Amino acid sequence: VKGEKILFTRACYGGKVLEEISFANNPSVATVKAKTQTSLMPDYCRTGNLMVVSSSVTDAQIRTRILDRNRVVSEGIRIEHAKVVVAGGGGLGGSDGFEILTELASVLGAALGASRVACDLGWCPPHYQIGLSGKTVAPNLYIAIGISGAGQHMAGCTNAKFIVAINSDADSPIFHCSDFGVVGDYEQLVPALAKEIQKLIT
Repeated sequence: VKGEKILFTRACYGGKVLEEISFANNPSVATVKAKTQTSLMPDYCRTGNLMVVSSSVTDAQIRTRILDRNRVVSEGIRIEHAKVVVAGGGGLGGSDGFEILTELASVLGAALGASRVACDLGWCPPHYQIGLSGKTVAPNLYIAIGISGAGQHMAGCTNAKFIVAINSDADSPIFHCSDFGVVGDYEQLVPALAKEIQKLIT
């Protein structure tokens, strides 16, 4: 808060730049994307003021109409609430790659995610998408497989406690953002990893 103005800092240009903005009008509404902030402890002593802005809005004054609702029903763990996320990107080479990732996700009890590239190419459903134009996740463990590490994607998973990257390109930017990295062919590494984890939990 600066004087009578409320200032906000938000990411733009795929998370490469921060801009400071404010509002010209009051009252104002700001939204915060889920999983981007650490929650504060609740303070039950705090109260807010309720202000009725308009009590005479009629249906005729509403300029938007709902024409249809298309709900995506996803099976398994919801990506937003998952403690472990296994995500794939363009480096998988096709939709078959997600079948390999499914095995690892199953062993870990993880949710499946993807980069925008993989979703745009139709290799996986759109609701898998993680990033600025997708979902924001903050799991305990994020395993990025065949993901380059572009700012647009990393903005959606940067709050993960640990990021593990598997990529065949040793110069991939993802290795600058990850806590652990493995350079190699995911088609060999992921099944071997799933097999070893299965041994540990049985």
